Amino acid sequence: MSAEATPRPLPDDLRDALEPVQSGWRWLRAPVHYFPSTGSTNDVAAALAAVPASHGAVVLADRQTSGRGRRGHTWFSPEGAGLYVSVVLAPAQARVTPARATALLTVMAGVALAEAVEAATGLAPAIKWPNDLYVGRRKLAGILAEGVTHATTASVSAVVLGFGLNVRASAYPPALAHRVTSLESELGRAIDRPSVLAHALTALDRRYAALLDGSFDAILDAWRARAPRGHGARVQWATPAGERHGLTCGIDADGALLVFVDGRQERLVAGEVHWDDYAARD
Repeated sequence: MSAEATPRPLPDDLRDALEPVQSGWRWLRAPVHYFPSTGSTNDVAAALAAVPASHGAVVLADRQTSGRGRRGHTWFSPEGAGLYVSVVLAPAQARVTPARATALLTVMAGVALAEAVEAATGLAPAIKWPNDLYVGRRKLAGILAEGVTHATTASVSAVVLGFGLNVRASAYPPALAHRVTSLESELGRAIDRPSVLAHALTALDRRYAALLDGSFDAILDAWRARAPRGHGARVQWATPAGERHGLTCGIDADGALLVFVDGRQERLVAGEVHWDDYAARD
């Protein structure tokens, strides 16, 4: 096994931040699988998901060499500049309407991460459907959910939920420099990265527990409160018949984006949606 594929003990600052909160987690599990560097935390978590009793496993890296976002985009993951985290979840085990819990998983994660950032730093980022946190027109964080297929039944046995959160300013590639931001850039001061991690995992555990318990409306209401462009924003998206344009008019009970186009309301559940008033498109 390569050094990159071998988890290491948590650094002291991360351990000291997580130990006081781990006893309160209902679903996430210690120990955290920590890597100074790895290709993708989602890939590591997917390998863990193939092992029985992996529900709640947490993977953390200081650096990703092959970090990714939705639809094959690269997630720039320089060492120590952000939080690169993936967790193994099983929303199909929800007590109430497992299919709806699965559909709302990314919505839940966006709410949890936004709440964690605000609790840890005072900064209140906005949520952009389906998976991004923004401050103004710049991206602060992204979320990626990927299903893990059971080897024998071909059904989705777990979902790996990954997030990248920019904590410190970094030398972003020119194509990204005007499109992204970080906590420290926005606040103009140093940020305690381990504290943000502890808040993020704790908020994710709390909101995930609520999702499994069927608290769908509370999660949707929290998303709507943090998504000012969920109504009235101009968007465009591709269809087999060509590009279409419309105005957002919220999300529905399953987290699909609602748009008003050609005199009627349509429902978008996937695909590339371009927001005319955001700098980043991804």
